[in-house]
Amino acid sequence: MTQAPVSEPRTAPAAGRGRSARLGSPASIVGVGLAAILGAAVLSLMIGAHFVSLPDAFTHLFGSDDGSQAYAVIDSRVDRTLVAVLVGAAVAIAGVVMQGITRNPLADPGILGVNSGAALAVILGIYWFDVTTMAAYVWLALLGAAVAAVVVYAVASLGPRGPQPVTMALAGAALTAGATSITAGIMVSSSETLEVFRFWQVGSVSGRDMGAVAGVLPLFAIGFVLCLIMGGILNALALGDDLARALGQRVMVGRAVGALGAVILCASATAVAGPIAFVGLVVPHVVQLLVGPDYRRILLGSLLGGPVLMILADTLGRVVTPPAEVSVGIMTAVIGAPVLIFLVRRMGVR
Repeated sequence: MTQAPVSEPRTAPAAGRGRSARLGSPASIVGVGLAAILGAAVLSLMIGAHFVSLPDAFTHLFGSDDGSQAYAVIDSRVDRTLVAVLVGAAVAIAGVVMQGITRNPLADPGILGVNSGAALAVILGIYWFDVTTMAAYVWLALLGAAVAAVVVYAVASLGPRGPQPVTMALAGAALTAGATSITAGIMVSSSETLEVFRFWQVGSVSGRDMGAVAGVLPLFAIGFVLCLIMGGILNALALGDDLARALGQRVMVGRAVGALGAVILCASATAVAGPIAFVGLVVPHVVQLLVGPDYRRILLGSLLGGPVLMILADTLGRVVTPPAEVSVGIMTAVIGAPVLIFLVRRMGVR
């Protein structure tokens, strides 16, 4: 983890240099981000199998229950939109921190196997212990995510040059393949486990309400705090470990705090909505194009950008194959893949 990266996606922490002036101040980032979230949320309330006009959406949103179909539709869409905001922010912030502490532009909860580890732990809990509660999912996902992160880092460290971006991505891919194979084997052999797990596995915010998520909120809060204080440390780490130490940073402690926060956010998000791909990978790079290489701004922008992508993906998933819905975990991959290809061409990420 201490060696120079193959590529340098964010090598200059100094704000206001090069591309960093595009969204200059934190106030402008917050303003643009909140406006984007609000616009996406309005679309989420209106669009779906049952279309609700904008005046009716606001009327039912702020009115009392009149027993109408439109009110029930808006009520359900409010919950899934709030869950999408929470999960999108968590996964995007986790992606930023993972990319920063590993100095790996490919670091992402999905690519590094963290999501797969969390999913495997959940399905083992369902299969062996008949676990069905959100609280149990959270702790199992947290355990699985932590074990996966440690295993990937340990395997990548076995190389002669220590953990490198490529070796960590390969280790993550290998762990993901192994975890996915075990998960598929359990589902094939147990129809009861398959029935419980199959909707959760693809990643979805449908049917999740904030009441069920409330018990997980303290973990989300801890994860957000640990990750959002990492901006200065990530800026120092981008300069290299030796220079970071010379600047007074405690490199190992900083990485441990960041990794803990990212794992908590990944596990909590995975427990709530299932594995969500590409959000943690794509959003930080898009935000970097808009705000520059300063990690403090990237964290702030990703905190607001992740929810936008999640809400739009969930909304699009309701209309692409009517009357059925496509889960948000699939739609983020459908949207994220071409965006990532564009970013690779635009940024020259290797």
